[in-house]
Amino acid sequence: MRIIITGATGAAGLSIYRAALRDPAIQKVTLLTRRPIPSWAKLPENAEEKTETMVHMDFKLYPPDLARRLAEHDGLIWALGRSAAGMSEEAYTEMTYTYTMAAARVLKDAGAGSKERPFRIEYISGEHADPTGKSLQMWARVKGRVERELPELFQGTNIKAHIYRPGYFFPSKKYPEDRLNQRGLLMRALDTALAPIYSRLVPSLYSPIEELGRFAVEVVKGRWPGQELFMNADMRRLVKELPPTAA
Repeated sequence: MRIIITGATGAAGLSIYRAALRDPAIQKVTLLTRRPIPSWAKLPENAEEKTETMVHMDFKLYPPDLARRLAEHDGLIWALGRSAAGMSEEAYTEMTYTYTMAAARVLKDAGAGSKERPFRIEYISGEHADPTGKSLQMWARVKGRVERELPELFQGTNIKAHIYRPGYFFPSKKYPEDRLNQRGLLMRALDTALAPIYSRLVPSLYSPIEELGRFAVEVVKGRWPGQELFMNADMRRLVKELPPTAA
């Protein structure tokens, strides 16, 4: 199976990328990114042989050749994104909605997938995203708009959309360099304070980063083909049913 990952330099995306490299069912991982994986990121030994990096600067525009190459894959995990803090609604909408839907339309127009083997696109959303558009939180309305329009776009095609709403997550404790490079000093302090609260008091709203990564890969592989929306509580339950994997 060949999959595409966006946002692989972020906390969620990097965990998903590592999980994909470890999964023997994934033969090839294509990173669609504005910049390559940084040198500080520690990866499984097979990373170089299993990865193709497509550096692409404009996530609103895809030349025909790039569209064709992307459509030759079997799935896409869209983990591109960041916190809405400090962003205008216009800028956040472009990054979160416009970029996602542009890639989705390109895959649709390029004829990705087949009846026998549908192309799966998995959108990494967020707990409390609001497809109704009524939320007072800007980020929830924008992500909710993607959740609403993505499945609609693929009706009658060979592409299947899945939505995963992770809860609170932070860079892996297994990789201290992740925290140093992906989080500022304030966010590292917040992670230290909030992690035990979420994990102990509201575990359904907490996403252990390694579980998040593996779960996202299993979704795009089609392990639960009939389910479109996965809440974080679903992830915490379903990931326990997965067979053990190598560290």
